[in-house]
Amino acid sequence: QVQLVESGGGLVQPGGSLRLSCAVSGRIFSINVMGWYRQAPGKERELVAAIASGGSTNYADSVKGRFTISRDNAKDTVYLQMNSLKPEDTAVYYCNADVGVAGSGRYLEVWGQGTLVTVSS
Repeated sequence: QVQLVESGGGLVQPGGSLRLSCAVSGRIFSINVMGWYRQAPGKERELVAAIASGGSTNYADSVKGRFTISRDNAKDTVYLQMNSLKPEDTAVYYCNADVGVAGSGRYLEVWGQGTLVTVSS
């Protein structure tokens, strides 16, 4: 089976930085799009950033200029560098990936367990 494991969340002061990592493991044949979503209390889950296998990226307007998504295809890992953090960035952040499972001939949408980011003074 395929698993996604996030790391790097925690408590940070406004203006600070964090880097989230998400490693994909299992019977991986290929990975198409990888991305980060977040969900704050009482709000819908929203896309933060996404990156395609070729390196093209998309960002939510609220994080443009502050967050950077990247990936290491050799390590099946995606990163989210978060700078100039604001209290409104507080949320549970979820990694996801479109994974081609070896032997299946199909892509599956796979989610990580989530990691909490709290921005507070």
